[in-house]
Amino acid sequence: MNKKQKRENTLVSRIVLLIIFGIAMGFLEAAVVVYLRELYYPEGFTFPLTLMAIETLSIEYLREIATMVMLFSIGIIAGRNFPERLSFFLFSFGIWDIFYYVWLKVLLNWPPSLFTWDILFLIPVAWVGPVLVPIICSVTMILISGCVLHFQQKGYLVRISLREWILLIGGALIILVTFVLDYSRIIIQHGFIARFWTLRADPDFQKIVAHYIPISYNWHLFALGEVLILLSLVLFCRRMKR
Repeated sequence: MNKKQKRENTLVSRIVLLIIFGIAMGFLEAAVVVYLRELYYPEGFTFPLTLMAIETLSIEYLREIATMVMLFSIGIIAGRNFPERLSFFLFSFGIWDIFYYVWLKVLLNWPPSLFTWDILFLIPVAWVGPVLVPIICSVTMILISGCVLHFQQKGYLVRISLREWILLIGGALIILVTFVLDYSRIIIQHGFIARFWTLRADPDFQKIVAHYIPISYNWHLFALGEVLILLSLVLFCRRMKR
């Protein structure tokens, strides 16, 4: 077996293990959500949100941080250099997030639709959006990781140019804005900026959140973010081929 075949076999083995890791981690995350919904949404998850105790909310923040640490760590362990580590992080994140919803469907028969709204993240404010959105983001992350690993495997010197980084990060920030737009608007319009770091214990803020029901998602802004990310990927692939 030559060196190229050995590299390919090693890459395939790592990808298979990361898929297994992502599926298992997705189940673990879904299981935690099953328990939380039994406690706070026995009739089924829906908006407006049921307010958690501050102690429970603090644990949720730490759990989300721990999840990111695990995904970063698996990328660092699996990769040999920065492009590989970034790719394996994105790949693991994408697999984990997709299978999180797969397991929720298996365990709870939820969501009823890909356009059902969900809480996506809590730090620094609640991220909300239709289930389809994080799935599209996850597929995009897997696509990016696949392209980088493809050129890395061929022995190319993989580097992301400044223009590509700007497009990639810019697109990601635009998508992030679509997630936090509603809660950010609540914070700004009701004058909570000065009390931002104590919002989770602020009764006035909690009262407003307890009646908040998302109505529409900014698909146009999301599409703009996706286009910028995909444009960055296209420019990267064209440059690498040259």
